[in-house]
Amino acid sequence: MADPATYRPAPGEIPDQPGVYRFRDEHGRVVYVGKAKSLRSRLNSYFQDVAGLHPRTQQMVTTAASVQWTVVGTEVEALALEYSWIKEFDPRFNVKYRDDKSYPYLAVTLAEQFPRVQVMRGAKRPGTRYFGPYAHAWAIRETVDLLLRVFPVRTCSAGVFKRAKQQGRPCLLGYIDKCSAPCVGKISQEDHHVLAEEFADFMAGDTARFTKRLTARMQEAAADLDYERAARLRDDIGALKRATEKNAVVLSDGTDADIFALAGDELEAAVQVFHVRDGRIRGQRGWVVEKVEALSDAELVEHLLQQVYGDDPGDGAATAGGATAGSVPREVLVPVLPPDLDQVQAWLSGLRGSRVQVRVAQRGDKHELAETVRKNAEHALALHRTRRAGDLTTRSQALQEIQEALGLDSAPLRIECYDVSHNQGTYQVASMVVFEDGLPRKGEYRTFGIRGPEGTGARDDTAAMHEVITRRFRRYLAEREKAGDLELGLGEDQVAEALADADAGPVRSGPVDESTGRPQRFAYPPNLVVVDGGPPQVAAAAAALAELGVDDVALVGLAKRLEEVWLPGEDYPVILQRSSEGLYLLQRVRDEAHRFAITAHRKKRSKGMTASALDSVPGLGPARSAALLKHFGSLKRLKAASAEEIATVPGMGERTAAAVVAALAGQAVTHVAPVVPGAEPAPAADGQVDAPADAHG
Repeated sequence: MADPATYRPAPGEIPDQPGVYRFRDEHGRVVYVGKAKSLRSRLNSYFQDVAGLHPRTQQMVTTAASVQWTVVGTEVEALALEYSWIKEFDPRFNVKYRDDKSYPYLAVTLAEQFPRVQVMRGAKRPGTRYFGPYAHAWAIRETVDLLLRVFPVRTCSAGVFKRAKQQGRPCLLGYIDKCSAPCVGKISQEDHHVLAEEFADFMAGDTARFTKRLTARMQEAAADLDYERAARLRDDIGALKRATEKNAVVLSDGTDADIFALAGDELEAAVQVFHVRDGRIRGQRGWVVEKVEALSDAELVEHLLQQVYGDDPGDGAATAGGATAGSVPREVLVPVLPPDLDQVQAWLSGLRGSRVQVRVAQRGDKHELAETVRKNAEHALALHRTRRAGDLTTRSQALQEIQEALGLDSAPLRIECYDVSHNQGTYQVASMVVFEDGLPRKGEYRTFGIRGPEGTGARDDTAAMHEVITRRFRRYLAEREKAGDLELGLGEDQVAEALADADAGPVRSGPVDESTGRPQRFAYPPNLVVVDGGPPQVAAAAAALAELGVDDVALVGLAKRLEEVWLPGEDYPVILQRSSEGLYLLQRVRDEAHRFAITAHRKKRSKGMTASALDSVPGLGPARSAALLKHFGSLKRLKAASAEEIATVPGMGERTAAAVVAALAGQAVTHVAPVVPGAEPAPAADGQVDAPADAHG
């Protein structure tokens, strides 16, 4: 725990201007980001008597070891910069609203040559109109199935579309009139695009126009005594009405609004939002957030609006009729007004491109709907508490039990676990998984390709474990020395070797480079290292740490047979009770490392067991190999092509084309599995193999 007085800025250093500030811990990792109208006034409030601060603020300022700030021109700029930094650094003391799942949307890909209607999740794409979010994907498919009767837009994948086009025969939907079959030219590109736009307009709320049009056609068909056509149009009108009923009208004035509600206590809060477009509820979302910083409801609302609308694409990917979570409506109804109302409204108006009003619904239909949203938030919070009533307590108990059993000075808030997987010494891979506060941090999982002294792999599991631990902590020491705050030095050769050892990607939440502001690699040390195995693996890992001079990281091994916890140099294991929460957490960490290692091993093995004659062509990499296969459609056609035909492919020259022809001449391009004595056969088409085939440490 640091004393805030040790890093308090000198009087007069802090400017009296709007800006954004960052608190960092001793490892340089950003732990809190905030904004202020006056940096001087706000930062000085953190350096008063610690006893007078809120308990969470006390924990933050004592965890931090330094503070930095950036001056901006206006408070609106500070609002935007604060959000971007929270997203980039993921500070542990900032409230973060996270969906409990990825909500599905109904998407119309208007930017494509033949637009497609599909269910989408994840990031928004330019040129696509989104509708939702929906609670369930089946709800979207029910609506689409009804509307395809009237708007037979393409719904197939690119592969199905291409195959139907090549065969000149549409899929089943084309035969039952639920697709206009643009793949075989039954409808022109322009007419199909108009059909997709009409589908999107109907979903956006313009329903009356289409119902009136179909009704007029039905009456005309009846007048012409074409009763079969009139009956089909009658059924189409019924389908539109059923699709419309799925989104009941709740506001009669065609309101476009997002209605937010909060329900919670001092520790956590539930958030619900209803997306209302053209007076209809088009979607609903919910979050439950732990209050890791001392914020009022008004400040929570401000942070919520930042994170809900901060990823608005601003490029037409979402429209006002689309009702996406990222598109900004004309009106935002909140339970309490944010403290910087004018700045929030200006920021949202800039995202939308027109005026946005943030207000509290006081009376009428909007107030009643806001009450409904609030009841949903209360129900969501009650359900969350029922499901996870003991979760925080259990995690804390598990960490405390591990601390006591291993005799650690503090609870191991960051645990790293390592495992090795291979197939009789081939395709050797090691995994590193990270748990923080008892929960997995999957963004920091890493894999290592085992090299060995000869570059062909390690001789056994203990040598592989020694190599992995050495490489991971050599990188840690090199990064710390590069940052200039490491007493224990490494030689220049060791530093160069460590920085060149880039098997694992950047660790996003580690300390940052002062010059670039970007996270460094492997610069954040664990409190506890767990290896999958018994005394041999523990001894190998301990030797690696000792050789590097790392003596402030605890190390244990978890042997699977009897679930024994082994400490370095001990003749007898530490036995934890079978019902112990600490043992359960160690088992979860070990099993996750084992799963991740086997997944990486199978991927490497599958890649290594397939070879092509194109791989040996000088100057022909994966990109141009893929271009050749895409151009000719198959290896058989590529083999039959001449050098002149191959040279016409973009990126291919005459010399490379001749090399391709020479490589394919007289031999079939086949998949070849390397021969490994006693090894299992190649995996089945689904890539799955029996577990005993994968040896691991």
